[in-house]
Amino acid sequence: MYVCIGYLLCLGCIFGAYILHGGNIGVILRALPYELVIIGGGALGAFVVNNQGQVIKATLRAIPSAFPASRYTKERYMELMAMLHELLQKIRREGLLKIEQDVDDPQKSPIFSKYPTVGRDPRVIEFMTDYLRMMVSGNLNAHEIEALMDSEIDTYHQESHAPVAALARLAGALPAFGIVAAVLGVVNTMSAMGQPPAVLGAMIGSALLGTFLGILLAYGVVEPFGGLLEQRADDAGKELQCIKSTLLASMQGYNPATAIEFGRKVLFSNVRPGFLELEKHVKGRK
Repeated sequence: MYVCIGYLLCLGCIFGAYILHGGNIGVILRALPYELVIIGGGALGAFVVNNQGQVIKATLRAIPSAFPASRYTKERYMELMAMLHELLQKIRREGLLKIEQDVDDPQKSPIFSKYPTVGRDPRVIEFMTDYLRMMVSGNLNAHEIEALMDSEIDTYHQESHAPVAALARLAGALPAFGIVAAVLGVVNTMSAMGQPPAVLGAMIGSALLGTFLGILLAYGVVEPFGGLLEQRADDAGKELQCIKSTLLASMQGYNPATAIEFGRKVLFSNVRPGFLELEKHVKGRK
């Protein structure tokens, strides 16, 4: 909703002020389809050339995900840490080998099934079960597992930020394509020098519209959207860091209540539950 409100505010103020100032919106509307074809088509072609297939697909998948509210809420993190607490409690009471069945078949695990929001998220479950499996095997120490976690999180960071970088490059190119459209408009105007001044004025206005649209699309549409995708990617990466900190704290001998406190501390302040709030929630889920 905020995305739509932001775009409406941006475009509404720009074009609304233009109309109130006495601008002729008809000139813009008549030239708009042709200018958009030049700018949008050129930018789209450059975007395809500039990015590998997986980046293009990732960008297309990321665009719809930016419109709903972020799913990384305080409630989600509280559920995640409650699930981690229950897993670590089981390990502490019964030993690491007792969670082997939960790890090997998380779909049938009563613990994961108890927390449907995060317990059915493939990325969360894969990340968590992979490192729990390593903990069960006992072949790696905490430092080695931490290095592996950092490498995987870094890889995820690079993949999730690829659409952001692609949109940033696109935003940087749009003003240049706007100039291309403007130059073509000037060329068209120069070829019609015998026309009346009113006609030439409209043609010059259409040419200048190309520069305007290129800048507007770059800094009013594409770049802000890329910034939003970057924030969403950072939110998703923070969830993996929360799991990482909790599991490593457990490996270092801390009890489950203290281990999830390590995970709680890495969360962004706007979604981080308070200590007593989380403790109450964890006890209520038992």
